[in-house]
Amino acid sequence: MKYVDGFVIVLPEENLPAYREMAEEGARIWKQHGALEYYECVGDDLNPELAGITFPEMARAGPGETIVLSFIVFASREHRDEVNAKVMKDPYMNDPARMDRPMPFEMKRMAYGGFSVIVEA
Repeated sequence: MKYVDGFVIVLPEENLPAYREMAEEGARIWKQHGALEYYECVGDDLNPELAGITFPEMARAGPGETIVLSFIVFASREHRDEVNAKVMKDPYMNDPARMDRPMPFEMKRMAYGGFSVIVEA
């Protein structure tokens, strides 16, 4: 079964253009090294009339912030580990000029995890 790396990011809305540029670069690198699919999704309907907790509440997003849901699809966990190792060794990812760029979000407010797909339709 496929494997997914998932991310939830709190993003200041004013930083969306910078984030999108960074995400497009990420998509290119991960796909180049074998990721099957790459998605960056910005919040649109974040306060639905459902029971439970909303994404902004869960992520403690404040005024002027939105939520980004990102995920990268791999053939398996082993495939994910291989692709991510290649990505981390890619010269682009290790370019000192890139390393000094400020992130458009706070890293400490990002959640990340690997997920085994149990249903695919």
